[in-house]
Amino acid sequence: MSLVETDWLERNLNSVKILDCSWHMPQTNRDGYEEYKKNHIPKSIFFDLDKNSATETDLPHMLVSLNKWEKIVSEMGINNNDKIIIYDNSDVISACRCWYNFIYFGHKPELVKVLNGGYKKWINENKVTDATIQKTVKSNYKASELKNLVKNKKQIDQNIIEKKFDVIDARNIERFKGEVKEPRAGLISGNIKNSSCIPFNKLINANKTFKTKKEISEIFKKNLKNIDSDTVVFSCGSGVTACVLALAYSLINDKYLPKIYDGSWAEYGKI
Repeated sequence: MSLVETDWLERNLNSVKILDCSWHMPQTNRDGYEEYKKNHIPKSIFFDLDKNSATETDLPHMLVSLNKWEKIVSEMGINNNDKIIIYDNSDVISACRCWYNFIYFGHKPELVKVLNGGYKKWINENKVTDATIQKTVKSNYKASELKNLVKNKKQIDQNIIEKKFDVIDARNIERFKGEVKEPRAGLISGNIKNSSCIPFNKLINANKTFKTKKEISEIFKKNLKNIDSDTVVFSCGSGVTACVLALAYSLINDKYLPKIYDGSWAEYGKI
């Protein structure tokens, strides 16, 4: 199970590493780190999704190198055997991207969880918060890449012909159908040939929790012939909400490890 509940985290604050991975779409004019500095779940460390993504490309949120990831995680004081709980205060459930990154770089999946409902649910339940910036002691984290968990444009194009995996897009249906302009400049509208669409917010309740396994299964059954498949690849605009779909799918498919087209439409839709 890739989720933990707020009550569980409240009881276990001292036995886990907690990451705040709040990232917001540019048009929201919100700054995740500034909000974190004002208030957050006690003992949490801020994970900057923009800074902790590859900087040598113009594509957003691409995976960093193995060495860079080891440095990032070591600076946060996280060890290989730590249980990590990730949350966010974002409309796009950005904690799921951080969850994917840890699994891609070899952290045991059973040790990486997303807080169901995130910071919004935590606040609504009047659980304790503070503004203390957590001091970390540098660790010596060692990573390994599970390269089968990421797809590139060449593989996506090959798959249009070979049809070895299903591609599901997490953007809204209007963007998927090309009925509206893309929010990112320099991109055409539309979708990857033969892909299907499940807008990520269809899997999320109003209180930011994930829908039930039964509801998630019914949604995926409309797009997949076999919801036990281990070959599903998720895409979106910039690699963030694709991970929301991947986590949701992992809730109904215990064998599944998240597979993401990292470039997503930011790469595929380039003019």
